Amino acid sequence: MSSKHKGVLEDGYWEDINPEPSLSSYTRTLRWNLDFFRPLVLKRTESLHKPLRRTAYLDGLRGFAAFLVYWHHHQLWAHDATGENSILENAFGYEEKYNFACFTGIRTLFTGGHFAVSVFYVISGYVLSTKPLSLIQAGDHVKLGDNLGSALFRRWLRLYIPFICTTFLFLTCWHALGIWSAASKPEPNYGAEVWKWYTEFKNFSFVFRTGGEPWFSYNVHLWSIPVEFKGSVVIYTVLLALSRCTKNARLLCQAALAFYFMYIADGWFCAMFIAGMLLCDLDLLAASDDTPRFFCRFDAFKELIFYNLLVISVYLGGVPSQNSDIAILKASPGWHYLSLLKPQAVFDYKWFFLFWAATSLVASVQHIPSLKRFFEMRFNQYLGRISFALYLVHGPILWTLGDRVYTTVGWPKESHNNGLPRWYNQVPLPRIGPLGLEISFLLPHIILLPTTLWVAELVTKIFDEPSVKFAAWLYGKTLARSARL
Repeated sequence: MSSKHKGVLEDGYWEDINPEPSLSSYTRTLRWNLDFFRPLVLKRTESLHKPLRRTAYLDGLRGFAAFLVYWHHHQLWAHDATGENSILENAFGYEEKYNFACFTGIRTLFTGGHFAVSVFYVISGYVLSTKPLSLIQAGDHVKLGDNLGSALFRRWLRLYIPFICTTFLFLTCWHALGIWSAASKPEPNYGAEVWKWYTEFKNFSFVFRTGGEPWFSYNVHLWSIPVEFKGSVVIYTVLLALSRCTKNARLLCQAALAFYFMYIADGWFCAMFIAGMLLCDLDLLAASDDTPRFFCRFDAFKELIFYNLLVISVYLGGVPSQNSDIAILKASPGWHYLSLLKPQAVFDYKWFFLFWAATSLVASVQHIPSLKRFFEMRFNQYLGRISFALYLVHGPILWTLGDRVYTTVGWPKESHNNGLPRWYNQVPLPRIGPLGLEISFLLPHIILLPTTLWVAELVTKIFDEPSVKFAAWLYGKTLARSARL
């Protein structure tokens, strides 16, 4: 794969260690371990100063979205003890509740996890399509077949190897260390636990499963991983199907598929992936000065269009998300008339609005300089590099370390009185401040956020990056000799 189109994790981030020959093996080993486990913020690395790629803003957007998922789950976990989740997940003014955290445009910063997942899917559609679309536009169908075959072979491994490793370690900690968590119900012994994990995983990871729970009990936040794989299969299939179409026919088919998935079938996630592909196709055509004439008519209004798309994204991204009851949306201030736009096909209304919100955001970012610079900032680029691992580990850390810290400072649940009696309200802090910004909620993140980021760095190095390399190595080993030439 050309370096131009590689993701941040494939590019590598941590510099290799070149030990001095004069050092002893013990010293070299010690240095290697210190460097491996040392948080990235304590290192000097030149990679932070490398020139940004064309789509670096998407890496930053993905990283920031992963942080929103982290923040969303912490908000709901802590405020579940006080019964305030219904306030956080509903519109400003719903049932006469007027909290700053629920204000239009602000609510996403507190409970924007669903919006973030939608952004993940649009970005995935964009990124997975970049190389194949460039080959389609160049008319290189031989390399296109090689690229799609390689990508499809590696995709399951790339997504599920880190999934397998992190969830297996999490369940092992329950039995090896005796860790109690309100989010888990361990089996009587380790063997039974492993068997339950295996039977659940083999069904959960089957792409064509048609029933069963949508959650994986060992990390319920990872419901989106099978959806990510399904969306990837849709992208590769559509790319192959449209590879020999004319430019205009290809674009029209992509738009028609997005419409079909959103308005005719309840395939909201497929629509998000296809929207990402369509945006990528248009960007590549614009880069080669081959944009369809229809779009050229709006060149004089580009700035106005993209700023308006951003406003639409901010508003729709704050759609109430407590449940799928359309009656609640109709009763929410500012959403009554918008609720009438929901297609009959869509069961959970929030995904319809989040489709438009995420698509509008990804489309507008690169055309708004200040916003693009924000997502190209070093911290957002750092979050982008560890985003997948952050998504994998933030839940287990919340349910173990976070559970104990929140219980200690005054956010206990009823189950904590029995499960964590030694931690129960040991150092209660005052709940001073607006909803979602209480001092007793913010102070624990002095411990929780750095710990989560550090563990995400380790998971990136131990499982995530190696899974990318292993999948590529395995694919290479399966190729016929003639295909390697």
